[in-house]
Amino acid sequence: MPAHRVAMAVTDDMPIFEAAVPCQIFGVDRPHLVDPWYRFAAFPVGAASVRLTPGFTLAPVDDGWGIEAADTLVIPACTNVHEDPPKELVDLVREAHERGTRILSICSGAFVLAAAGVLDGRRATTHWLHARELARRHPAVRVDPSVLYVEDANVITSAGTVAGIDACLHVVRVDHGAAVAAELARGLVTPPHRDGGQAQYRRPLPPGARDDWLAGLLDWAEEHLHLPLTTADLAGRAHVSVRTVERRFADALGMSPLRWVLQQRIRRAQQYLETNDRTIEWIAATCGFGGPAGLRAHFAKLVGLSPSAYRRTFQERSGAVGTTG
Repeated sequence: MPAHRVAMAVTDDMPIFEAAVPCQIFGVDRPHLVDPWYRFAAFPVGAASVRLTPGFTLAPVDDGWGIEAADTLVIPACTNVHEDPPKELVDLVREAHERGTRILSICSGAFVLAAAGVLDGRRATTHWLHARELARRHPAVRVDPSVLYVEDANVITSAGTVAGIDACLHVVRVDHGAAVAAELARGLVTPPHRDGGQAQYRRPLPPGARDDWLAGLLDWAEEHLHLPLTTADLAGRAHVSVRTVERRFADALGMSPLRWVLQQRIRRAQQYLETNDRTIEWIAATCGFGGPAGLRAHFAKLVGLSPSAYRRTFQERSGAVGTTG
């Protein structure tokens, strides 16, 4: 299977962090995870080389293919959200979208996609500081300032800075499965999965408050996903009230306890479906869904495929992680 080609388009004065994230995720070969990994190239737009803020210079690398051959195009940021992005970059994005290329923007890169008309009628996000400006400049875009990233068909937009890592890991998860994305995240020392609907920002905890017990509770819950966990069960385990558990999950994770438990169960089921041939009944029981009907209903709603279709999709890919008992 040929490697998926990821191109990053960069112009003068884009910030270095947002440009570095795709380089690290897609540009470092990882044959121990998938072989072949992605083919990645960064393309300066509008000049032979471009400056990245602060003080870096990016020159093109001849990898034997051009940006028009990309399967995925990444726009890491916008130089200035209050100015029109370079016409050459906007045209490049529009043409890529017309070819059916998947497009990913990080942080203020959504302004480039919006200028190209790619986000018209779509739900999209950007850094919460710039969300109001994006909505003002591009009223046809359905801006959601509260989430980490949004996927609408083959267009993905992400919030500020670190949320770009989440969006890139999401791409890896879609292309190569949850097990590969989780292993990559472990190597990067970052959470293996933060749901796109998770809030961009949190209310601060009261002075002196600690979440040590929450970290321990999450570890315990992950080890007991096969049990019929309730919010009361979690509160009892942590020796706090149900209200306290609900508040800490909302503050730290941006979701309810049961929503978090469901996401972990789905993620565990994905890894089993990708890496072994256990029956759907066994996976449903082991992941805490009670039976196959519960697994199928929740899996289809959150993943968009039935468990059997998901298994066929990822086990047929030669780059899948090796099977286990």
